[in-house]
Amino acid sequence: MTGIVDYGVGNLFSLCRSFDAAGEEAFVSGDPRELDRTDRIILPGVGAFGDAARKLRESGLGEYVVSRAGSGTPLLGICLGMQLLFDRSFEFGVHPGLGLIPGDVVPLEGRIPAGLKIPQIGWNRLIFGKKCRLFDEVKEGDCVYFVHSYFADCDRKYVAAFTEYGAEITAAVASGNVYGCQFHPEKSGRTGLSILKAFCATGGDRK
Repeated sequence: MTGIVDYGVGNLFSLCRSFDAAGEEAFVSGDPRELDRTDRIILPGVGAFGDAARKLRESGLGEYVVSRAGSGTPLLGICLGMQLLFDRSFEFGVHPGLGLIPGDVVPLEGRIPAGLKIPQIGWNRLIFGKKCRLFDEVKEGDCVYFVHSYFADCDRKYVAAFTEYGAEITAAVASGNVYGCQFHPEKSGRTGLSILKAFCATGGDRK
């Protein structure tokens, strides 16, 4: 069973519908006691990094997510949820993240050609980095849906996939049992459903 962490920032309805379409059991909760029943957890997120990090911290769910990940529970961060996995973000200041993967979240502005629109919105192809189980049923070149103005700048060894948008942009990361997708699998059609199903096939520390 998959738990979707509700900390007040995320498109939870779309995620739940995607799990239904994939034939996988998932539920939304902001209660650690309920989330303890799950085999794996998803950290969603839309909006500003600083606000999301504050809500995670004040709710205690940030500490909870770090603890579960540290105990071996598979964790998938989606969009802003992926960015929160890193050490810090430079979005409207400098804000600490969860520190589960080394690296920073930096603006597209100044990293891509001036003529390209920011935010990056639309379908872009995946180019694989290191081997990652999330992409077991996905072909290199398959397209997924992005909506973002910032991206993860991290060591290549953590990059499971990138996309090209005037430069190489981190699209997915993996470090042990911690995964992240900058794109929205719940908005990426069959490719996105395949990625969610692959995540659901991961093991965990069921309690």
